[in-house]
Amino acid sequence: MPCSHPYRVFRGQMLAQVRGQPQNPDCCRKRCCGCVRKVSARKAKKKKGVFWGIEVAETLQWRGWELGKEMIKHLMLKNVHEKNQKLSYRCPSTRFFFAVFPQLITLSPGMSLTLPVVFRPAEKREYEDSICFTKAEGEFSVTLRAVLPSPCLSLPSAVELPICAVHSATETTFPVRNVGDLVTEFAWETPSPFYMIPDCSLLNSGAECMVKVVFQPKVAAVYDVAATCWFGGEEKRKRTIQLKALAKYPYLRVSVPEEECEGVQPGKSQNVLCFGPVPVGTTVEKCVEILNMSVVDAPCRIERAKDPLLRDHVFFCDASHGVVPAKGKIVLCIRFQPQTVGEHSTDYFTIISAGSLLQTVLKVVGSCKGPLVSLHQDSVDFNWINVGESMMQVLKISNISDVPAYYQFDIDGRGSVFSLDPTCGVLEGKTTLALKVTFRPTHPISYHRRVVCLVHHQEPKYVDFFGTCHSDTAKPAILQARHLSWYRTNMVRGLTFYPPDILSVMLKDGKLQMDEKGALTLPPEISQDKPPKEYFEYFEASSMTEYFYNGVSSYLAVFPCHVSVSPREYDFGCCVPLHKVEPLPLCVTNHTKGKITVAWTPSHGSAFQVSPEICDIPPLKSSAFRVLFQPTQLNSLYAAELEGFAFYKVLRDYSNIEEDATICPSWCLTVRLRAHTYEAEREHFIPQYILDVPKTFPPAAPNTDTYCSMLLLNTGTSLITFSVNQAACPSVLVKPCSGHVIPGGHQIFFLSTHPLNTVLQQHVLPLQLNSCPGYTKEIALQSCGESLLLLLEGDGNLYFKPVCIGTSSTRMYTIKNCTRLPMIFTWKIHQSDSKILSVSPTAGILQPYEAMAQAWTFTPDKETKYLLRAMVFVRRKSPDSVSPRSVRYALRIVGEGVLGTIRAQNKHLDLGNVLIGDLQNCSVVLLNDGVCSLKYILSVEQQITGPCDPKDVCRDSLALELEPSRGTIPARSKAFVQVTVRPARRLHYTWSIKYAICTPTDSANTKEEQQPLCCIVATGVYPTLCIADACSAGSASGISKLHLWRLFSLDTLNKCLEQDPTPSELTYRVPTRHSTCLIPPVYTPVLLDFNFGVASIGSEPTLVMLLLANKGVVPVEWAFLFPSDQKMDMEHWAEDVEFSPHELHQMRIQDNQLFSISPKSGKLLPGQQESVQLSHRHDFVGTDHLPVLLKVSYGREILLNFSGVTVEQDQRYIHFASTKHLFTPIAVGTTHPPTQIYELYNGGSVPVVFEVQLDNIVRLQEENFRHPVFVCLTPRGEIPPGTIGHIEWVFSPLEAKTYLVDVPIHILGGESALITFQGVGYDLNTIGDTATSSEVLPPTVFAGSTKLTVPGQAATLSHHRICLGNIPDCSKASRLVFLNNISESKAVVFAWQINTWKDERVLQIAPESGTVQPGESIPCFITLQPLGCPSFYSIDLVCEVHIQESLVQYERDLQEWESEKERQAVEFTITEKDLGTKQKPKSPAGRSSDSAETENLPESSAVIRKYKTLPAVQNHPTPNLPAGHFQRRLLLDKAASRVWVKPEPPTPILLHLSVTARSYSIEDFFSNFTSEIPKYFLSCPISSWPLESKLVDGSRDRDRMDMDPKWLSLAAASNQELQIVTAILTDVIRGILENTQFHDAVRRSLDEPIPYFSQFRCAESPELQDRRRWSTVPSRVSASPDLYPEKNGERKEMEQETSPKSDLLESWEIFHHEQLGEQKEMMSRQPALGNLVELVLENTLRNILIEASRGEVVLTARPRVIALPPRPSPRITNPAPPPSRA
Repeated sequence: MPCSHPYRVFRGQMLAQVRGQPQNPDCCRKRCCGCVRKVSARKAKKKKGVFWGIEVAETLQWRGWELGKEMIKHLMLKNVHEKNQKLSYRCPSTRFFFAVFPQLITLSPGMSLTLPVVFRPAEKREYEDSICFTKAEGEFSVTLRAVLPSPCLSLPSAVELPICAVHSATETTFPVRNVGDLVTEFAWETPSPFYMIPDCSLLNSGAECMVKVVFQPKVAAVYDVAATCWFGGEEKRKRTIQLKALAKYPYLRVSVPEEECEGVQPGKSQNVLCFGPVPVGTTVEKCVEILNMSVVDAPCRIERAKDPLLRDHVFFCDASHGVVPAKGKIVLCIRFQPQTVGEHSTDYFTIISAGSLLQTVLKVVGSCKGPLVSLHQDSVDFNWINVGESMMQVLKISNISDVPAYYQFDIDGRGSVFSLDPTCGVLEGKTTLALKVTFRPTHPISYHRRVVCLVHHQEPKYVDFFGTCHSDTAKPAILQARHLSWYRTNMVRGLTFYPPDILSVMLKDGKLQMDEKGALTLPPEISQDKPPKEYFEYFEASSMTEYFYNGVSSYLAVFPCHVSVSPREYDFGCCVPLHKVEPLPLCVTNHTKGKITVAWTPSHGSAFQVSPEICDIPPLKSSAFRVLFQPTQLNSLYAAELEGFAFYKVLRDYSNIEEDATICPSWCLTVRLRAHTYEAEREHFIPQYILDVPKTFPPAAPNTDTYCSMLLLNTGTSLITFSVNQAACPSVLVKPCSGHVIPGGHQIFFLSTHPLNTVLQQHVLPLQLNSCPGYTKEIALQSCGESLLLLLEGDGNLYFKPVCIGTSSTRMYTIKNCTRLPMIFTWKIHQSDSKILSVSPTAGILQPYEAMAQAWTFTPDKETKYLLRAMVFVRRKSPDSVSPRSVRYALRIVGEGVLGTIRAQNKHLDLGNVLIGDLQNCSVVLLNDGVCSLKYILSVEQQITGPCDPKDVCRDSLALELEPSRGTIPARSKAFVQVTVRPARRLHYTWSIKYAICTPTDSANTKEEQQPLCCIVATGVYPTLCIADACSAGSASGISKLHLWRLFSLDTLNKCLEQDPTPSELTYRVPTRHSTCLIPPVYTPVLLDFNFGVASIGSEPTLVMLLLANKGVVPVEWAFLFPSDQKMDMEHWAEDVEFSPHELHQMRIQDNQLFSISPKSGKLLPGQQESVQLSHRHDFVGTDHLPVLLKVSYGREILLNFSGVTVEQDQRYIHFASTKHLFTPIAVGTTHPPTQIYELYNGGSVPVVFEVQLDNIVRLQEENFRHPVFVCLTPRGEIPPGTIGHIEWVFSPLEAKTYLVDVPIHILGGESALITFQGVGYDLNTIGDTATSSEVLPPTVFAGSTKLTVPGQAATLSHHRICLGNIPDCSKASRLVFLNNISESKAVVFAWQINTWKDERVLQIAPESGTVQPGESIPCFITLQPLGCPSFYSIDLVCEVHIQESLVQYERDLQEWESEKERQAVEFTITEKDLGTKQKPKSPAGRSSDSAETENLPESSAVIRKYKTLPAVQNHPTPNLPAGHFQRRLLLDKAASRVWVKPEPPTPILLHLSVTARSYSIEDFFSNFTSEIPKYFLSCPISSWPLESKLVDGSRDRDRMDMDPKWLSLAAASNQELQIVTAILTDVIRGILENTQFHDAVRRSLDEPIPYFSQFRCAESPELQDRRRWSTVPSRVSASPDLYPEKNGERKEMEQETSPKSDLLESWEIFHHEQLGEQKEMMSRQPALGNLVELVLENTLRNILIEASRGEVVLTARPRVIALPPRPSPRITNPAPPPSRA
């Protein structure tokens, strides 16, 4: 449809040009290999640029120009800017390009200007110039270029082809476009396996050609090659294109449905399609799938196995080739059409992929089944009837097969005394039919006729009809079934040729006898002269043999004929005219020795009659009869069967029979007659029939008979007569040879031939119908004798690879039956080779054309080469007892026996740690370096080591599995054995793997024959999880870490996590929803309490941070499962609507999320840590309980009982962790029992006063002879909110037993509790060292270093707990703790707080406060010095940490607030105007609070209060509101906005440091810890010990809780106390000032060298040292030689050097040294000197540690040795003797 707007048309064309789209839709036509004209793409594309808002083409190009002609092109300038543009230009510099005279160009926004440019060429070459445009912003130019015509092709740079199968082909196309100006010819040079179509062509300018590239790979690979395209004229040019493709090998597999698959012979990997039994003459189709397992399309072809030419195929496949799509399939249909009943058919189809790379054989098998017709009885007995009567009997016929059966009884009921209804028909499968048999005798004789039942595709069946006819005058003997049996036996013995009267005489004379069955036989003495074969029993020949050789309807008979008729068949031919038909002479011969009578059955209404009807024939004579043919109609067909019966004349009356055994049945004589009355000019009736005849006789061995059946169906409405000219084909016997078929009926023929050899014989059998030569059907048949032919694979040679001695090698060897008959094969191996060589199966049946793979086993017994031979005998399967002829074939076997061993690539394989309950796989590489394949069996021996019971371990099953545990390693190759380890215990496993070479009897499992292979070790581990650290926050920030560990039972939890899980805990190895109820079942025996303590309602949630650590060696997955996490999701109808109070309680907790865990699950790798936050919200008053399951996957399962208490705001509440407390066991007779501590936690918001009721303690003391067993040192006390209080106890047992006492603890204003205190006393003499007091202190329950931090924490401690262990009294123990500032930008201020005054007496912290800069650390020294009272110390030090900025800001705000408060106290503003009036103003009802306050004030005050002041300055702290009360918070904030609230100090960060220790008395420490005495310094002598420390009644601390440190200060002393203290101090000072010894000591101390630091003093001259020495002699003060031996030694040497030579000076020196030694000995015994030395060493060590913490000293650095030049040693004269010490 045309566009209505021209701008749109232009815009569309422009866009099409810019985008390269064709304007004409015809340009998008489908392309093929060839040339198609197309608009040049060069004309549609013009590259443009924008220069400062001007859009212009970058290049203007001229093509196709000619000399002497001007060519004009237009250059378009467009303003794409939003403002006006001005520009100018310069003309081209050369004379070949011209433009209009330059002028100023002005372009409005969106406008364009076309500038014409003229090109005038002067010669044939390329030109290039430019036009330069100038703007205010700069210059730009447009290139002008004129080019010569040149060839140029445009083609893609690369082409990628689809993936292709090897030996297949794929293709694709790509365009080749001529973008030049010349007609161009191109040609391709393409490397293999690519080629182009067309490989050369001619392209006009602007034309395009589609080129097809074909890819045909021969090898699977990645192809990336370059194809070259040559083009141009004289000067060739080239362009290359990359061809990329991928080739892969196809893989086809035949898939046969399971229900259509048959078992395969052992070792033969064939696909078998089994059709099963198929009805003869039908076609069955079955399908198989050809699967393509590769990613490429796979062409394939289907071929049938090469078969002999004689074979008649019964399997058909229409498809001969196909393409299987990648990862797809095609269906292959195969039809089976069997022709011979009972024949097994086998055929082979081969699916061959392209290039014959892969061949898959499909075996198809099937069998042919036919009808199985049987008669219910083999005879029909009519007994006797009178002449003229008839009798009917029923004969049942059944077909037990599912194949329909065509049957026919060979009798003409119209001319016989016996008639059947029906005579022929079709018997469907699995049916039974009842036939009516009628007996109508015409003569008074006995009748017997043996009738054959012909069945198509089945051997015939026989039935005997017999009966007797009586008349008034003739009554023959009644014929019965036993007479027939005796007759057949007598016939075999040759006695039936004698009439009954003669046999009776012989029987009377004794020449004959009767056997046990009643038959006649010769006496024994006579039978000895006869051959024994004449006396054998009657045997029934095969039905086929009897049918063809019965002597009645044929001249051949199995037994001699008694009566014969000639001819048996006769054709009268054309009988025109009707009355001139010549009778047929019929001769009947009597071959017996008795007189017989022949009686013909009259056929009323038949055109054929016999004359005479009855006639007697003497013995061994013949008689002539005439057959009269009397036709009644012209142009008709006549056919009939004449029936007559011959019998011994003596049998006409029963009175002539003396012995019943001599009765002989009559013989039936039949003659088949045919005739026609067609005139010569008349055409016979055209027969309408169906003839079912096989093409080939069934296979048979040479010189044996083979049979087949033929069916002739009369489909017309008229009679059909037939005759077979056997003279034309004497090699084939046909029965019947002539006869007739009624309309709608059928005739069954049986054909027989006797092939003499294996040469194919062609048989042509003429079948004439309706007595007309023109209606002769030639039946072509083939027959061939099948000899024994067996095909051996490999021309009868079988080669074995080298085999290890003692082992066996099995190879599949195929034999094939190349005939159409089954054969039986039997292998024969020489007796000497039977132990070396064997075959399976040794015998069997090979179906026609079947190939069978047999397993040959070669077992060498020595190292040598073997050449063996085996025979196979084949023969036919014959039912005869005589062994048929067999043929043998020889098989040549070549093998070699060698030696071989197996080794493992890695002798030792360490699997490391394996999770119990899980499995770990690895591979063991087995190497076979020999030249023979080795079949091995692996065995494993398991050894378990570790802390275990050997009896339990030995019963464990094998924890290692080998897959495969047996196999075969080819020569010079390796095999991989998959090892699966499943340890069941946390122990060390060692598996020794051994191998043995398999023997045919598999006796390689004996340990003597096993060889070590490799060793595998592994350690079974459980996933281990532990709590590495814990800290609290929120409402629990005041709880110490040690108390927190006890509340959460973390010690017990860690112990449980270290233990092995029980089997019940591993019911569900991973977290699983397995419960259907709200309270899930518990599978763990471990139940622990997680006690969150107590807090008031509305307070901050209790937060507990746990640090989970994986200290194991395997990853661990953990999860905290609430009850709702273990419950399965169920439908609402399945839920229980009634809940118990316990369930409702848990539902309330979970719905309101009172307990929460974050995260609830996780995974930790070995060595990893992760923090978990547990919280308890205090929203409801009461006690909350929630069972939470801690599940470690494949590990422990521990039930944690979360509990927490919430109380009212002002409720006094003490949280008791448990109602039972166990004191540390104390030995009986301990003189100084330690003080022990019981902790109480006040989780409320108000202080709590407790009181211990001591009635039970006093009662216990009375029971123990007034011995204080339990002493409470602090029976009363007060615990601030959020802190822990201590009750001090002393437990002193009197006997070695357990003491229990129930002590009520009353809370003033709160609930009391009854606590059971338990103490155990033991006897050291009985228990011994096992109960030493060194074990009383618990080990460190959590790591010392800081691992957890709460949000907002700016500082950490290097340790959270210090365990000082056991220390003696009068000593001190120090530890170093670092306070680390983990903030990167903010400094912190810290201050240590000690809760009780008692702790302040024994504990010192240096420094107590300070500032830590960002990223720095400050060492803090913690020193504990017991005060002479044995005690357990558990001190909770709290370090309050503030951010320095917040603290400074708080001080600044507080100072401003106080300044404002002082200002408001003195400032006011007068706002009233009526100051002169004294009238008291009335306050309205809604007056302010200020006026309300002045009502009760004096007048002056009231006047002052009238004036309005600034906003009040008040302390208005924000109360602790309940969580979630947001509205109340808003109201409070609104009220606070009118008040200047006093600034609150910032909330400090509380860092807890637990200090634990136990102090002993000196004698107890000496007796228990003798080896640790040198580690401690005792600061005071034993004599100075306080006597009260030796008391055990507790009187020393009876009133300790009532004392306050401020009472001991002088400020609280009375005047009398002050006077006494002043007087005492005055006397002491006065005495010191008057003491001369004190003066000397002070003087000596000034000149005394500083111990230990004297080495840092400057060196002094010898003179100064000498003067100093002389000046210090009288003072008799010097340093101790014991403390500074080196310094004394140096001084001694110097004294020796500087001493005078006089004897006086030497004696003085000796005296001086003696005195000095005595003084040093006395000073070294002074405690003050020891304290000084300890203090110096302590300070020195502190300085070193501080310097090391700052990085000034590296303690771990290696020492450096500085070698200095040796100092000259001064000469010593008159050395002084060494000083002697007392």
